[in-house]
Amino acid sequence: MDFFNSYEDITRAQAYATLEFHNDYYLAFRDLPSILKKYVKGNMALDFGCGTGRSTRFLKKHGFSTIGVDISKDMINFAQSLDPAGTYYVVIDGDYQKILSNSFDLILSTFTFDNIPQEKKAILLSNLTPLLKDKGIFVNLVSSPEIYTHEWVSFSTKDFPENKYAKTGDIVKIITTEFADKRPCIDIFCTDLDYKKMFIQAGLQTIKIFKPRATGKEPYPWVNETIIAPWTIYILKKK
Repeated sequence: MDFFNSYEDITRAQAYATLEFHNDYYLAFRDLPSILKKYVKGNMALDFGCGTGRSTRFLKKHGFSTIGVDISKDMINFAQSLDPAGTYYVVIDGDYQKILSNSFDLILSTFTFDNIPQEKKAILLSNLTPLLKDKGIFVNLVSSPEIYTHEWVSFSTKDFPENKYAKTGDIVKIITTEFADKRPCIDIFCTDLDYKKMFIQAGLQTIKIFKPRATGKEPYPWVNETIIAPWTIYILKKK
């Protein structure tokens, strides 16, 4: 099966614009405020792969002056309509002509690298690294490999048993149950080891890795979230 960007689609963009910070998305964002407070000095931020601007607005709420960029024009249009005063750009294949090097205290990427073909992941990481200030921090939040082989409050993979045999670079499918668009998202599988290799190649050093799990005390009907982390958060800096 050939890869296509599941989110470069106006119907999917419209559905994605309705997502909030609950269920599994609560777990993804829960620890970010404390992580950012601990590791990031300064308030200039780039939200890479901002989608409809949920994570951009999140950063702005927490005191960051933020630029959101995405490859999808439809996503950016929704982001701008939801945040008229915000700064959003469409970027194609890592074209950062509108963005100055050595400019950001923080680059945040939430789920973006899940949807990027393997051969482009390392290239984009290498292109992003120069945008960081010397002491800047890159927070890369991605799906854990386990997300594609289990059931969750916000996601289902039971219709795709072939996911369990995926290797780095393979296509995997997952359905988001949080919105009406039930078409599967087409992601590109990547192991923790291969992410670490790419970070090194891009001139990035891993400071810390977080795997947020639920405590069981949250008001959500967890399925596997208390025992398995659906997300991985890499905290990175320039080498």
